[in-house]
Amino acid sequence: MKLTKKSHACVRLEKDGRTLVLDPGGFTEGDAALGADALLVTHEHPDHFDEGRLRAALEANPAAEIWTLRSVAERISAAFPGRVHTVGHGDAFTAAGFDVQVHGELHAVIHPDIPRITNVGYLVDGSVFHPGDALTVPDHPVDTLLLPVMAPWNKISEVIDYVRELKPRRAYDIHDALLTDLARPIYDRQIGELGGTDHSRLAPGHSADV
Repeated sequence: MKLTKKSHACVRLEKDGRTLVLDPGGFTEGDAALGADALLVTHEHPDHFDEGRLRAALEANPAAEIWTLRSVAERISAAFPGRVHTVGHGDAFTAAGFDVQVHGELHAVIHPDIPRITNVGYLVDGSVFHPGDALTVPDHPVDTLLLPVMAPWNKISEVIDYVRELKPRRAYDIHDALLTDLARPIYDRQIGELGGTDHSRLAPGHSADV
């Protein structure tokens, strides 16, 4: 597969002429979801779910479909009957030729006073894992981890320990729009030295084969 990083938590995966887009939220490019054959959304927070971007993608491609959890599906399914599918932990499905497994149930704790919402992660083709806003450990080896490096709900020691626990062959940063350019070398060095895996960062619009 070809993996293309978009801003923040959004990535595009391409193979055999088909495109899968994950989490085209409000912090990513306005056209991030366009051209998608399938879309996956991990949860309802606006940096992961932007209704306008999803609507534009579905209108541009009448064959495109979305797989997501109930809280997101309820907000967009009425406009696109039969094209928005509700999934949860333990589900498996095929989306535009990509095999997808669903792992996880809850968003990470931001603060005890803030109610937790649902969140799911997606393992694509048994290889690439996008956890959304959680440090979910799937019951399946992960080759390529999309690593949420900077968020109100995590700290770098947790990120490092997450990489150590999953032991992926490589990890690419996501959820990084809040990370300043000044701080990026610190994160790169500490995750790279302590995580125990090949850790890389792709600039938005750049790609890698996975």
